[in-house]
Amino acid sequence: MQEAESPKYAIGGGSFSIQLMKRKGVTAMPRPHSHRSIELYYLISGERIYFIEDQVVTVREGDLIVIAPGELHATASSQVAEFERFLLHVEPEFLDPSLSVEPLLAPSGRFRLIRLSFKEQDEVRRLLAQMQDECRLGRLHYELCVRSLLAELLILLHRIEPQRAEPADRHPLFAKISEIATYLREHAREPLTLEATANRFYISASYLSRIFYRFTGFHFREYVTVVRIREAQRLLAETQLQVQEVAGKMGFEHMSHFNRTFKRIAGITPLQYRKRSARD
Repeated sequence: MQEAESPKYAIGGGSFSIQLMKRKGVTAMPRPHSHRSIELYYLISGERIYFIEDQVVTVREGDLIVIAPGELHATASSQVAEFERFLLHVEPEFLDPSLSVEPLLAPSGRFRLIRLSFKEQDEVRRLLAQMQDECRLGRLHYELCVRSLLAELLILLHRIEPQRAEPADRHPLFAKISEIATYLREHAREPLTLEATANRFYISASYLSRIFYRFTGFHFREYVTVVRIREAQRLLAETQLQVQEVAGKMGFEHMSHFNRTFKRIAGITPLQYRKRSARD
């Protein structure tokens, strides 16, 4: 695999970062992940497959995708292995107070895939390249200039007609994976096995295992565990249920197993997560 990767530039105490990357060959993120920041991914050339929570989406040359904070996601190669992209992460405090990303994410509130016109592609690429240059050169007032360029980009995206959002891909296989992932998320509190799920969707267990990992970056059982922990996070933040009750509702028989799994995925213990959620 050949790759050309520019440095990742971060400013504003890490509340904004930008990176340009070009790669050849089949690639995938090592792990699906989420951020507390907003992600903007602009594909200059090539094609990528995005998995976002429970949706599989194809991002094509000239597309821009906006992902809300906290959304679990990963990317992988399609049949077009070579790609070049800009990636931005922006925490809410870096944005101009008069601008908001929520309208960009409508109607799902989770992500939006925007099919840009040729003219819009040129403008987006110009703004992103200028942001990168300002960060690279570090001239007087460069951070203020980056904020101004980011505001221009967001205004441009706000002005694009809502009907140009395409939140899902029509490819039947992608639709099937999205359907299965949605089912697993919605039934996270129930016993879930690879074999039973494969039977429910009229495919073999081995085929489901293979295509699910290919397009989501998760092994089947691993994804089930992650959606259970994410549901546990919601219950800890939004209800008064005891930690033991939350663990039981999510199918964990032993508190030690729940605590260990929760910390591995969330980075902190359930009690620490509840205390942090109460402060926020």
